[in-house]
Order: sequence, then C-alpha cells, then structure tokens
Amino acid sequence: MSKRLFIPGPIDVNKDVLEYMSTQVISHRGKEASKIQYDISKKLQSLFYTNSEILLSTSSGSGLMEGSIRSCTSKRAVVFSCGSFGKRWYKMGVSNMIPVDLFEVELGKAISPEMVDKVLSTGKYDLITITHNETSTGITNPIEAIGEVIKKYEDIIYCVDAVSSAGGIKIEVDKIGIDICITSVQKALGLPPGMSICTFSNKAVQRAKKVPYRGTYFDLLAMYEYIVNKNYQYPSTPSLSHMFALDFQLNQILKEGLENRFLRHGEMANIVRSWAKEHFQIFTDENYLSNTLTVVKNTKGISISKLNDQLKERNLEIANGYGELKEKTFRISHMGDYSVDDVKDLLNNIDEILGFEKN
Repeated sequence: MSKRLFIPGPIDVNKDVLEYMSTQVISHRGKEASKIQYDISKKLQSLFYTNSEILLSTSSGSGLMEGSIRSCTSKRAVVFSCGSFGKRWYKMGVSNMIPVDLFEVELGKAISPEMVDKVLSTGKYDLITITHNETSTGITNPIEAIGEVIKKYEDIIYCVDAVSSAGGIKIEVDKIGIDICITSVQKALGLPPGMSICTFSNKAVQRAKKVPYRGTYFDLLAMYEYIVNKNYQYPSTPSLSHMFALDFQLNQILKEGLENRFLRHGEMANIVRSWAKEHFQIFTDENYLSNTLTVVKNTKGISISKLNDQLKERNLEIANGYGELKEKTFRISHMGDYSVDDVKDLLNNIDEILGFEKN
C-alpha cells in the first residue's frame, strides 16, 4: 500500500495520471507536440479565467518565479512576504542583481491592500510579487483586493505565486489584473513534480521586451515567442511525459467542474479546521485561511515528529512546521484529488494515535 501524503506537496497522484506519464515519447518539434501544448494551454486558460498565453516550464515553480522577477523588472521590484516562500522571491532578486526591496508581515498574518498601496505610492517600483497561498503559515493573501490597489498604478507588473493554490482555490486572473500567475503541477493539480506553469499578459510581454538581460532558460519572453512564432513550441526540450499527464488531468479537472472542485477543497478545509479548533488551535489569522492547507498550533506540546513516525507506520504522512515553526506547528494539506472521506480517515488515525475521544 502506498503512503498517503497530506503534506504541502507533492501529494498523491492518481494511478491513471501516472499511467499517462508512461506514454511513449514523441518528437518535441513535431505537430503532435504543438497540439498537446495548445490543448493544455486552452484548458489552463479556463482554469485561470484568463485570455493570456500560458507558459510551461520543465522546472519547479521556483524557476518561473526567478524568471518573472528577472524578465519583467526594468526599474525596481518589491517583494511582499508573509513567510518563507515570499522571502525566496526576494533572494532570487538579490542573486540575479535585480534592484529589489522586501516588506514582511508577522508570521500568520496577511499582507494588506493598505500596506501595498503605501509602498507603491512611493513610485519606486515597477514590479510586485505576492505569495497567494503561503504554505509555511497557512495564509491565503487577499490578491483580489490587492489587485484593485495595483490597478491604480499603470506601470506595475503584478506577479502572483499560486504554486499551492491554483486548481484548489479560484483565481480569476484577468478580473484581478494579474500579469504573471505561477503554479506547479505537484500540488492542487495532482501530478508528479517536474513542471510549472504561468500566465503571461500582454503587459508583461511588452515589459520583458524592455529588459535586456533576462537570462536564457527562464527567459519568459523567449517562452512566449516560441508559442506565438513557432506554433506552441517550447524553447528547449520539454517534459513530454508531464505534458501527456497534464493534458489528461486537466480533462479530469474540467469534468469534475471547476466550481465543484473549489467547493470540495473548501469542504475538506472546514473539516480540518473544525478538528484543529477542537483539539488544538489554528495558527493562522482566521480571516485569511487557506482552502488547500491548514497550519495547526501545537498547543498540547506533542512531539510532531513522533506523531508523524506513527502515521507513517499507517502509510500516512503530515508535515511538521516550517523553519522556525517546526514542532510549534504542524501542517495538514487538503488539496488535489483527495476527498472528504480521505481527510476524515487521516484525522481519525491522528485521534487514535493521540488518544482523543471521538464525539
């Protein structure tokens, strides 16, 4: 029996998706490869509620994060961070010699539109990055309200890290005004790791054309130009195996129905939250709770490592707290193709191990 992974990713992959990963390879420069990339793009446009082109990258989401801040910053970037993964975007800017500033909030708190407005009003910046769903703290930032603020500043490229939310939480890219919305396939989309995705607006295209040193592998403009000039091709060799599986999985997601999928994630989240409130506490500001992951405050002082060891004996696994929150919190993901029953089974096993009485 395979282990059930209730961690922030990678998560369990359905057997039929894995079978598509083993599809015999084809020429990545042929018409068949172009067609599958075109089909994937159209389905992802539906998922993201966008008319922007879709870029695929044979990398983790970090690759496209680095590509976005490098390809589309012509003046100065500003990174807003509410946890470890926001800080990563800042480090990428620094290591690529991009002029960049970091603004942080307390762990467990969200980034406010007012904070963003105050920073952008200085006129110093032309690119902003926001982590939509911060898996170290369980925060889902208010990207819609932040988007309304950004619309006041015509020169800003709006970049969103939706690595752990896209496919589980509704993100209306065009309505919000996001220029680059990034995700990875190994989380709420339910594929093995190894491919990432982003939307790329015309505004981002025009900005990238003004940036002389965009790198090579993660040059988002190069990816875009291969799509429009070479009929949905990829600049280097893509992971065809991921493309086969992604095309199939997107069919399954659309068959379930996007609204149904988002509702299911909400139901799973509510079950975990209720359980956490009954036995522990929720670490995160309850006005900004994630529907794909819950961070639980370890108010009982249990050994989370030992709990996880016992869960692994039952072919289950959760995640310890991240960084400075290790053993102070633990994280339970509820994303992808998990069901309400799957989540209940996990919580029942934790109850048994910890000796919690059932109501």
